[in-house]
Amino acid sequence: MTEPSLKPADRVGITVLVDNYSDLLQPPIADVDRRLPYDPKRQLLAEHGLSCLVRIFAGKKEHAILLDTGLSCECLPWNLRQLGFSLAGIEALVLSHGHYDHTGSLGYAVAGAGRQVPLIVHPDAFRPRRLNIPGQGIFDLPVPDAVELKKAGADIKMRREPSTLAAGHLLVTGEVERKTAFEKGMPNAEIERDGAWVTDAILDDQALVISVKDKGLVVLSGCAHAGIVNTVEYARKIAGIDRVHAVLGGFHLSGKAFEPVIPPTIAALKEIGPDYLVPMHCTGWAAISRFMAAMPQKCILNTVGTTYVF
Repeated sequence: MTEPSLKPADRVGITVLVDNYSDLLQPPIADVDRRLPYDPKRQLLAEHGLSCLVRIFAGKKEHAILLDTGLSCECLPWNLRQLGFSLAGIEALVLSHGHYDHTGSLGYAVAGAGRQVPLIVHPDAFRPRRLNIPGQGIFDLPVPDAVELKKAGADIKMRREPSTLAAGHLLVTGEVERKTAFEKGMPNAEIERDGAWVTDAILDDQALVISVKDKGLVVLSGCAHAGIVNTVEYARKIAGIDRVHAVLGGFHLSGKAFEPVIPPTIAALKEIGPDYLVPMHCTGWAAISRFMAAMPQKCILNTVGTTYVF
């Protein structure tokens, strides 16, 4: 496989439109996070979901890409209005994977582009899925409707391999290689293939990668079901760049099943040595607090509405 070439960007701004945590009083923690000034009239919503607006600046060009759309139909539209953002200028929409806490406002986002907009997605995102939890039962998961998305204006691009957007300044990983011994995916997840329910490896899990000039890679994950360490290592491989400047997004370390995964994840990320670490969404407070203790000068507590400028 020939990896696509990733062009360096002068800077990137990542605005968190949807996340699990909101705090209007949280001050800036590092020189890269731009917190909103306190305004009692601005009321941002939080929910168990994720959505980020990625703006890439290279020379005189600006590119805007939307990653994911949160859990509900309400949170993303509300927060966009509160923040004064519009989706009319986005070049593309990337779906990190097909889970419902990332697709809730997908139709709204597609329509909000105001024209036919590319939707970069793995084919598995549209397959039927469920959780089969012993002692609790089977829970069917909502899946995106490709037909309705096309009607709304989505130009669906189903891709398994790495690809680029933003005139080559943004890399979508596609399927992430699974190499670590401790990142084993999501327990009890199942997907339908050829009429049968099988274990879901969540192969559609993918991340965004930007190379910031003189700084290194910025890696933005959705849930990192492939493992955040696997994700960062694969980003380094396909970008051909070892230095990692920042790792942001959901790391999916919440819950008892993932408690044993937290220590080796912290150890591996400390070895990789990013300048900044911003765990969000499904990382879970137990993991976030341990990241902050282990990497106090690097780990940043995220809140909805924050923009990170690298």
